Amino acid sequence: MSTWKAAQVDRLKPLVFLLGLFPLGRWVWLGFNNGLSANPAEFLTRSSGVWALVLLLLTLALSPVRRLLAQPALVRWRRMLGLFSFFYAALHTLAWAWWDRSGDWLSMWQDVVQRPLITIGVVAVLILLVLTLTSTNGWQKRLGRGWSRLHQTVYLAAVLSILHFYLIRIGKNDVVEVYVYGLVLAGLLALRRWPALNKTAH
Repeated sequence: MSTWKAAQVDRLKPLVFLLGLFPLGRWVWLGFNNGLSANPAEFLTRSSGVWALVLLLLTLALSPVRRLLAQPALVRWRRMLGLFSFFYAALHTLAWAWWDRSGDWLSMWQDVVQRPLITIGVVAVLILLVLTLTSTNGWQKRLGRGWSRLHQTVYLAAVLSILHFYLIRIGKNDVVEVYVYGLVLAGLLALRRWPALNKTAH
């Protein structure tokens, strides 16, 4: 397989952007066609959280995939996928704040302090917020080597997101989907430590 040039990868960015908008477009379509289930608020809260996690895992998957395929230019999609992950995580948080807590700051604070699943979820979103704000080339230059160390916390955000998801689903005795995402993350972490993979060109 020939190595893709940066310009070739960049030409596909609009397609990646449209794919990132797919969940939002799907919600709009379902909304106009009465397909948001009997409880639209719960559906949108749950769906936005799942898509945030899926896009986060796709973001993390780009590094091992580009090395396995010897296509270093694929990294040029990583920031866009990461931004979409934060976008849906932010919508997930807003859905919780608006529909579950009715926009009551005191109620939200009590939820964060008293409910571990909320605490963990909020920490994960805050990590993604920091990574989003510092994802620009300007911040990369300002932080130097510290930028890479800071952005390694994306793995912590992924672990916390899956733990948050698990704590939600364990109460419903429905954790199979969580295990699938957990195995995907474990596989990505294993690939990250695989010596043969790390020797390939970045």
